[in-house]
Amino acid sequence: MSTQKPLNILLVRVSSLGDVLHNMPMVADIARHYPDANIDWVVEEGFVSLVRLNARVRNVIPFALRRWRKSLGKPETRAEIKHFFRTLRQQEYDFVFDTQGLLKTGIIMGAARVVKGGRKVGLANGSEGSGYEGISRIFHHLSIPTDPRTHAVARGRIVAGAALGYPVDTPADFGLPAVPDDTPRPEWMPASYAVFFHGTARDAKKWSTENWIALGRELSPLPVLLPWGSPKELAEAERIAAGLPNARVLPKLSMADAIMVARRASLVIGVDTGLVHIAAAFVRPTVEIYADSPRWKTEGNWSPRIINLGDQGTPPAVADVLAAARSLLG
Repeated sequence: MSTQKPLNILLVRVSSLGDVLHNMPMVADIARHYPDANIDWVVEEGFVSLVRLNARVRNVIPFALRRWRKSLGKPETRAEIKHFFRTLRQQEYDFVFDTQGLLKTGIIMGAARVVKGGRKVGLANGSEGSGYEGISRIFHHLSIPTDPRTHAVARGRIVAGAALGYPVDTPADFGLPAVPDDTPRPEWMPASYAVFFHGTARDAKKWSTENWIALGRELSPLPVLLPWGSPKELAEAERIAAGLPNARVLPKLSMADAIMVARRASLVIGVDTGLVHIAAAFVRPTVEIYADSPRWKTEGNWSPRIINLGDQGTPPAVADVLAAARSLLG
């Protein structure tokens, strides 16, 4: 399919880490059907490094609401906000897609400029349990309905396909590159290792410390790396490491380093959280553990190297996770 001139397209998906990741297959879909399209993306500044891994995204426009809201009264913050909106409005777009469906993303969509006849397109409804805000539709020219139980990856793909006139009929392609063999490793990163992504914001989604220790002992002597993102998660990592001679608590990692840990792992095991989904997007051998969130919403379903266990209210047993891990390790 071709057009007289390349389409200029803006994606608005600012947060969170997993949601930004799950939006990425939109890019490959658009590029497949409109190979000359210029695709820009507005995203929270903390996730810029992830979006920049996708070579088909032309410009990444950082949005820093999480930081700005702490200092709205400061002149430098107001200057940053003005600069953001100036940058946003430099380009006229043929299509602007808001696939988050919140008031804040609707405002960004509303401020973006479109060419004559350009379209601002978003979600007509939320999925079950989502934070969708119906007021966001006031910024739309076109609102696309989806089934309330549509997978997180499929939602954005369906919205773009409906607006741009193509079917969504291929496996999800996240557009993420393999790690070059000669990429240097940090001194704390072994050549082969498992990583346990044990931390998540909601306690009910976690797997018990005892389970992680029992699992890690069965995987010995494979080294186990334990990342963390908060003092509470650090304490949890230290408790796991205290029971595992083959475990190492990692230093505080940047987002780019945390992504690298997921990209290079021999085995990834973790709860329903963004970095686990990143590992699955890189098609690393991944076991996703669901304890208190619905599996249908985010499970990795695009590769046999991803095994999803448990579901909302029914976390998997250690034996089941161990069997999955051993099958992935061959």
